[in-house]
Amino acid sequence: MKRFLKFGLIGLLAVTLFSCDFDDDGYSLDNFWVGFGIINAESGSGYTIKMDDGSELFPVAGYPYWDDLEDSTRVLVNFTILDDKTVDEEHEQYYVRVNSVKDILFKGVLDITEAIEDSIGNDPVHVDDIWATNNMLTFELDYFGSGGIHYVNLVKQPGDITPDDEPIQLELRHNDRDDQPIYRMSAFVTFDLSSLQIAGQDSVQYTVTGKDYEGEVFEYDGVYRY
Repeated sequence: MKRFLKFGLIGLLAVTLFSCDFDDDGYSLDNFWVGFGIINAESGSGYTIKMDDGSELFPVAGYPYWDDLEDSTRVLVNFTILDDKTVDEEHEQYYVRVNSVKDILFKGVLDITEAIEDSIGNDPVHVDDIWATNNMLTFELDYFGSGGIHYVNLVKQPGDITPDDEPIQLELRHNDRDDQPIYRMSAFVTFDLSSLQIAGQDSVQYTVTGKDYEGEVFEYDGVYRY
């Protein structure tokens, strides 16, 4: 869990309160943690949350809208640890009170074609942070707008991927849909990299580029292991 808290401090700049140490005699209801995870609702009764650091949350109190959470939803969750469920070398499971849940946009990599070129857009967007977890690549983005809906996609050229294509070229594309650039805004978005897998390999290399403001170009090199 300490690995998770360290990630939270780096990746969640807007959150100002964290509890970084556990009390050996128990957990305090005054403490809370914030992080990203995936909903597991396959059981049909309640749900669990698999966090990016590998820990698993078992909600037993708090958030009242459990039935609204669909399986495999990407979420930003604020929670308070109530007790250990199983914490050993192989498991890190906690009973928690969920204070709040926010859906995070979670989508696949899109093949860009001439038919959708215009809707994909090519407006600038600033990458504040980027990190990879399992098959997911998450961006913290800044952009200018006035509250309208913007489109953000991660795209590649169409066709089957072969080892000769490595590093696979991906492009972060933004369509501001003519929203007025009045306020500086921010958002998180996560992309599923599963479609980049190459048969017979256990990893692929990729490069992400994007159009930043003032003519700057964003570039990120990564390895997706599967």
